[in-house]
Amino acid sequence: MAESFEEFKNSFSYGSRGDLSFKFLKKLDPEMAGEAISQILGAIGASFDTGSVAELHELVIAWQVRAYDPGEGAVPAYAYDTAPWAPPAKPLSECRVGLLTSSGHFAAGDDPMPFGEPDMTQPEAVARIGDFMRESPVLSAIPRDISRDDLRVRHGGYDIRSAVVDHNVVFPRDALVAAAKSGRIGSVADTLYSFPGATSQGRLRRRALPDWVDTIRAADIDVLILVPV
Repeated sequence: MAESFEEFKNSFSYGSRGDLSFKFLKKLDPEMAGEAISQILGAIGASFDTGSVAELHELVIAWQVRAYDPGEGAVPAYAYDTAPWAPPAKPLSECRVGLLTSSGHFAAGDDPMPFGEPDMTQPEAVARIGDFMRESPVLSAIPRDISRDDLRVRHGGYDIRSAVVDHNVVFPRDALVAAAKSGRIGSVADTLYSFPGATSQGRLRRRALPDWVDTIRAADIDVLILVPV
């Protein structure tokens, strides 16, 4: 069966060609999507001559930004009257710093097993993004000193390829450890935390967060760094 261009450009967003780096194409109307693809193909061709893909990367990022820009006057999807932020009670050089990310990291041997399924693959997680969006997330506790080889990541809502190459892009454990060694912060908490952020926001606030707050408070953390993905 023939495929329309609309179906083609949309297929990169949790579709048959699922590639989360290019799911932005679904946000563009056909004319703009055609222009984006034309420019990207042109940059790929130019890279054969220059030997550099830097301009190609910049072009893809520029189109991502353009596609996701809500525009002037857009109403935020989520708005809150209050914010739980508070200044540190002491200098950062004396603070015990924790980490909470929505990157979907977990420790080998401690798979959160979404929907009760062990060893779910990344493609399977992407295919079940709708299920993730309706469920409560599971908080994974990760030892600060875990080896890179024992760190895992799975998330149906973003492209994890860069996170697999360097976990620090979304789970900056090494940066915090380096900051502690240099004296910029006092220390890093023994346990760090992560969860897959593509989840039911209502369930997250009502069911998960109260227990998470108690867990993190019990860890005697002075400053908690939040890393959204």
